[in-house]
Amino acid sequence: MAPKNAFYAQSGGVTAVINASAAGVIETARKNSDRIGTVLAGRNGITGALKEDLIDTAHEDDDTIRALTHTPGGAFGSCRYKLRNIDENRREYERLIEVFRAHDIGYFFYNGGGDSQDTAYKVSQMAERMGYPISCIGVPKTVDNDLPFTDCCPGFGSVAKYIATSTLEASLDVQSMCDSSTKVFILEVMGRHAGWIAAAGGLAGKEPGSAPHVIIFPEHPFEREAFLAKVDQSVKDHGFCVVVASEGAQYDDGRFLSEAGPRDVFGHAQLGGVAPTLANMVKQSLGYKNHWAVADYLQRSARHIASQTDLEQAYAVGEAAVNYALEGRNGIMPVIKRDSSSPYRWHISEAPLNEVANQEKKMPIHYTTDDGFGITTDCREYLEPLIQGEAYPPYENGLPKVARLKNHLVEKRLKEPFTP
Repeated sequence: MAPKNAFYAQSGGVTAVINASAAGVIETARKNSDRIGTVLAGRNGITGALKEDLIDTAHEDDDTIRALTHTPGGAFGSCRYKLRNIDENRREYERLIEVFRAHDIGYFFYNGGGDSQDTAYKVSQMAERMGYPISCIGVPKTVDNDLPFTDCCPGFGSVAKYIATSTLEASLDVQSMCDSSTKVFILEVMGRHAGWIAAAGGLAGKEPGSAPHVIIFPEHPFEREAFLAKVDQSVKDHGFCVVVASEGAQYDDGRFLSEAGPRDVFGHAQLGGVAPTLANMVKQSLGYKNHWAVADYLQRSARHIASQTDLEQAYAVGEAAVNYALEGRNGIMPVIKRDSSSPYRWHISEAPLNEVANQEKKMPIHYTTDDGFGITTDCREYLEPLIQGEAYPPYENGLPKVARLKNHLVEKRLKEPFTP
């Protein structure tokens, strides 16, 4: 009997190392070609399966697949698409079965965050309920670091390294000019409900009084007067103030400081604009000259400053996903377990998808200072190992080299088109 093919797809916001997980999946599958046929990648996530837009990775040579480890973005395209429950929309699941059967797919690997693991879990349940044999394994990824059961999430360590570095470098710039120019600098970072990325900015401040002087976490309700008092005191004490603010900063009643637009398909509000909102508060109440910046996509695409630890873990979860599937496992996700922080040691374990899906891991209260504006020693000890090591990409003519995939689509075998 010929080996079954595998389906791999990327979902949600991408990271600097998500393609390393893709390389882990594809290279491990190729090492087991007697048991896994071709890895077919969904063009733009799960919608690629629904539309039968399947990329044949066999058209990519080994060097190109290896180059994915130093290529940011989503090599096969990502999406934000939520499968409804099978009882609400059986049509989508029947379509998936049709596509999987038509292309002899027996393995399903979905690379994403909490909502994506919900999709992976639903597909695993669909397989059982509809009698189609498929091994479904989630592959963790999220810059927000908010998946449960795993010590950290692949993608987070590199964002943390970027934000800590940016905070350090920007603070030196502001400090050098604070006598006659900018007094307050505000950096807005990602993090909807969990402040892990904002906390990473705190790694820049190793000495008493060093920046950042204020960190705004989603876990702590925002209090305008307390914030302004902290900023004012920092300027008086140090001559300047650097603020790192999570985009998910919110008031005690749950309102976000700045909600930028409509909600996505997962029901999440589009966030953005916390930095200028805080800057206006500072200007109106304190009168200090200020500047602000939004890290936005730069923080999650900065492969040139990726963490070596993060890169290794991203590859490891992709590799483990294939190995779990070859063991006949279904409905699980590889996770990272910390053995020790100093020296940092970790290993791969597993967690059930039904418990991972739609869960968020927020920062423990003991990771933030009593005033809610800084990180503790415990938090620093947790974060520092995750940003260790430099994984510089190869360069050509002064710019990073990246993988250029053919993304050759297989011929469609189903007559009826499908619109998700």
